[in-house]
Amino acid sequence: MRKFYLVYRDRDEKIIQSSIGQLRLLQENGIVQSPIGQLSIDHRSFPFKLSWTHYQILMTIENPEERSFYEQAAISESWNVQTLKRQYHSSLYERLALSKDKEAVMAMSRKGTTPYRPADILKSPYVLEFAGLDDKSGYHESDLESAVLNKMQDFLLEMGKGFLFEKRQRRFTFNDKNFYCDMVLYNRFLRCYVLIDFKVDELTHQDLGQMQMYVNYYDRYEIVEGENPTIGILMCKQSDEALVELTLPKDANIYAREYRLYLPDKKLLQEKLRQWLEESGTSVSE
Repeated sequence: MRKFYLVYRDRDEKIIQSSIGQLRLLQENGIVQSPIGQLSIDHRSFPFKLSWTHYQILMTIENPEERSFYEQAAISESWNVQTLKRQYHSSLYERLALSKDKEAVMAMSRKGTTPYRPADILKSPYVLEFAGLDDKSGYHESDLESAVLNKMQDFLLEMGKGFLFEKRQRRFTFNDKNFYCDMVLYNRFLRCYVLIDFKVDELTHQDLGQMQMYVNYYDRYEIVEGENPTIGILMCKQSDEALVELTLPKDANIYAREYRLYLPDKKLLQEKLRQWLEESGTSVSE
């Protein structure tokens, strides 16, 4: 409880002001006796909206911006305690922050995260430890896809806010040749389709070209009025930014992002984020 007070004492004033306001209201209505038992908490203005167990976890996070991010996300997305633990241990804050600009990192800490543009749904890397595959053993793309489908709720949680599953192995036919996109999702905030292909081997320019074909097809034949251009994500063991930059036009809505089958080293990502913020001229606790 002492730790709770030290971490959240800045919110004391809100609670006090709320109580004083209710006491004055009672007095104005002619209720002058002891207000004990008559004061009620206005849950809309009450500064703590999660369970005590949630706050026991949040109190262990030293960085105020990171702690605020997880609290806001847990409230807005109704995370249970296990989900909060998983997102924290998977370094969600650092992975999202490293994919954003300086101003977006600060805003994310205060308000959580809601996608407004394609870059907002990207992470670096994606963590698929729930798939249960051993990163050291040999596995095929179909194995990874099947493992993810068996844990669809966990996968959508890892993808982020507003994702809906539509189809697996979406077939495209051109000149009597069949092509298959591993997964089709939809993001209700961005109002667009998100196509995903898993790549366990080295990323090639053919992979990028194939995804461009899938995206072009959806943009031309699938989207309806009011929807935004399709996004393509290649989830690969090892990305090659130089190859992506040379292969695709600058305005392409296609991204190559690495995935991991194990939880990342949190301290390493924290140090990486700290260095990035310092190079941007912002301290971690600014």
